[in-house]
Amino acid sequence: MTHSDDFLAVHDPAATRPAHAPDVGSGRWWGFAVALAAGLLLLCALTWLVSVQRGLASLQQSTATRADRYAATLESTLDRYEFLPALVSLHPFVRGLLDSPDDPQRVAAANQYLAEVNRRAHASATYVIAANGIALAASNHGQPGSFVGTDYRFRPYFQTAAGGKMGRFYAIGITSDEPGYYLAQPVESGGKVIGVTVVKLNLEWFQRAGSGAEPLMVSDDHGVIFLSSVSAWQYRTLRPLPPPLQAEMEKTRQYHGRAVTPLPLEPLTSPVTRWLADTTLADGARLVRVRDESPASKTTSAPDGAERAVRYLELDRTVGAAGWTMQVMAPLEPVLANARNATVAAALAYACICLLLVNWRQRRQRARDMQYSRRLLEAAYDQLERRVEARTADLMAINEKLEDEVAERTRAESELRAAQDELVQASKLAALGQMAAGITHELNQPLAALRTFSDNTRVLLERGQLAAAEGNLTAIADLTERMGKITGQLKLFAGKARPVHRPVALRAAVDHVLALLAPRLGAVTVNVTGLDALPGLAVRADELKLEQVLLNLLGNALDAIAAAAPAQGQIDLEVQAEDHAVTIVVRDNGTGIAPQALPRLFEPFFTTKETGQGLGLGLAISSSIVREFGGQLSVANVPGGGAQFTLVLARAPAIDPAPSVSASQ
Repeated sequence: MTHSDDFLAVHDPAATRPAHAPDVGSGRWWGFAVALAAGLLLLCALTWLVSVQRGLASLQQSTATRADRYAATLESTLDRYEFLPALVSLHPFVRGLLDSPDDPQRVAAANQYLAEVNRRAHASATYVIAANGIALAASNHGQPGSFVGTDYRFRPYFQTAAGGKMGRFYAIGITSDEPGYYLAQPVESGGKVIGVTVVKLNLEWFQRAGSGAEPLMVSDDHGVIFLSSVSAWQYRTLRPLPPPLQAEMEKTRQYHGRAVTPLPLEPLTSPVTRWLADTTLADGARLVRVRDESPASKTTSAPDGAERAVRYLELDRTVGAAGWTMQVMAPLEPVLANARNATVAAALAYACICLLLVNWRQRRQRARDMQYSRRLLEAAYDQLERRVEARTADLMAINEKLEDEVAERTRAESELRAAQDELVQASKLAALGQMAAGITHELNQPLAALRTFSDNTRVLLERGQLAAAEGNLTAIADLTERMGKITGQLKLFAGKARPVHRPVALRAAVDHVLALLAPRLGAVTVNVTGLDALPGLAVRADELKLEQVLLNLLGNALDAIAAAAPAQGQIDLEVQAEDHAVTIVVRDNGTGIAPQALPRLFEPFFTTKETGQGLGLGLAISSSIVREFGGQLSVANVPGGGAQFTLVLARAPAIDPAPSVSASQ
């Protein structure tokens, strides 16, 4: 057994438990757990019942207050207009119209009077009906949908008023198709009813008095809901209508054009609900539920397939002389949510008390165990301390080793970074070596011309031809400037680049590279497109490193053309500028790149050239430089032969174009 095994054996509770310690998993704990669970269930049930009972009482009180206020508002409105038809019937214009219904002047006077009364009373319409049921005058005369000339004999309010009683009726207008409350007053003369005056009131405002969370509705004596703050409940019935009543409603066209169907409202009949209603609710209040018939509820039904239903506390109030009933529906969900919260809080409190009891019992047991194990812990402490010292020494040694490795890695990274810089410089010098022969040839021609011009100038000076000598001196100055540009570009390319990213004129960089490669071009044609339209186009890079990348890509293209030896070598350099990026495409008609070489083309020391013609570092260094700029360099073969390198760089603000060295120099 190892030292660690000894330590575990010393601290194993099963090995160190005293013989007299009680068995926590014995059967008596099961009885204790069952008692705790029964107590929890009983506490939750009592808490839920008491919370629901108190919540229902509070909800009933607040809802009753609002119901009384709603009922008083509707009652006051109905009472305010109750005597308006009688007042209208007493006016001489109305009685004169009923005496002479064919007199145009009396019809016009009655129409004007009714319009003025209707405007001042803010009613929906006011009109006069003859004893034969035909409307003679109306406040909306001369308007589309005027009541004048309409036969109202089928309306119950006219039939009641024609019998000498006050008529009250809520219906949808057959002419205006607008719902309203009709008050009809008989007009008598000589003990005989000669006509009826009617005032129509729009009560749609009342259904907006309730809120969406607390539905409000008013039903007639047949149980038809004609006002409701829930639009889907309007023109529904609280109970199924008998067939004779349905036929009567169709005959009177009370709700014509509206489908009157039962509202899915039913009382809650569970034993708990009945007990709560008997002990808490007053008369006129009951617990109901309304099934949700919306299309959304069918797609989000309960998991057991039952329809979704909303539970309410319903309070009834009798309103008006027509026997209307107003129902205020208070949702039970807040009461149930509060009861659930109270039940959860009680369960949590009970659980905390139980945990405290269990913890107290376990603490007593643990105290007895600790008295026995303290001696073993004291004996093991010394052994543990010695092992900690040994482990600490090992960790210190490992830490020193890690510090040495970190320092070594830091030195290696510094050397690698320096080697990369040297490789970049070596690549440039190698390119300079390839260009040396061409540049020598390019400089020999100006040197020969300089010798000729200088000899001619000496002869012309001896002859006194100063004008001709001055022309030769000007030609000599041009030749020396040309030679200076050639050697200046070579010297700039050979120098080490500064790691500064700034706007670089793309046109100048391309011209410089083409000037350096001019001796190698020969019969190869270089087509540059896209730069003439944007002379100030600039990219964010380092000038010398960007020229090195372009020189490498164009040099590789020349090598590929030379290897393919086509009849007409051609290199296309296309520039495409976007809002934030510039794409440079270098395409040749050379040999192309073998498919197996494409994935490794940017690896260091990988080359497709013959031995001794390249180190395989040009494209690797170019790819590294482009990544340093934050750009991308990719390669692909061109259908029909040749390769295409695509260089994407970040676009910089435009700079003023300056005179540059052209490829012909």
